[in-house]
Amino acid sequence: MILTTVKKVKDRFVPATIQHIQQNRPRLFKFIVSILHIVGIIGMSIPKTQPIFQFLTPLHLILSLGILFLFHTDWNKSFGLFALAAFTIGFGSEVLGVHTGFPFGNYSYGQVLGTKLLEVPLIIGVNWLLLVYLSGNLLHKKIKNHWLAALLSAGLMVAIDFIIEPVAIALDFWSWESDIIPLSNYLGWFGTAFIIQLIYRKLNFQKANYISPYLLIHLITFFAILNFVL
Repeated sequence: MILTTVKKVKDRFVPATIQHIQQNRPRLFKFIVSILHIVGIIGMSIPKTQPIFQFLTPLHLILSLGILFLFHTDWNKSFGLFALAAFTIGFGSEVLGVHTGFPFGNYSYGQVLGTKLLEVPLIIGVNWLLLVYLSGNLLHKKIKNHWLAALLSAGLMVAIDFIIEPVAIALDFWSWESDIIPLSNYLGWFGTAFIIQLIYRKLNFQKANYISPYLLIHLITFFAILNFVL
């Protein structure tokens, strides 16, 4: 009885609240996204505050995903399947990579990204989900062919990873054997990203998201600036 009542209240008020935010508070959340990234850049750039912001990285990723999902409009089973697949395939590929060197190369994670499972921070699964969604969303209306869109979106993710890598190494997110980023990393990223992007395209859910392009621009700018600062 209690659970039924809670479900009825949730089904009635939660969608209405989210819809109200989507329609009436988009500028507020754009502002929040900007502040999160500006403060992050400043915090990571100052030696005395850098350790604090390193450990805040998982929170930053969770907040970014939360804001992104706040503006997602279609919470059907297909979307749930995509989110689960993106997290699981992304995280699973990292576990495989850390333990075998395939498909990315020989690397290991540092201690600043939070709780680990099988030597991989759980937040890495969130990172894969976030990047796949942002990259796939950018092209979802522009390209009708699923295979071409998945290829181009995967290519965009590789380009983003190219920007992320130097910053991640400098901040001890992860490190590579002999301090050399191998070509296999980018090939592995492309292959893994392509699989998840194809799932994103093939599954039937509404992909329009007001905040997604704005968040993607800030993410790229964040790492691009830190490449010059760190």
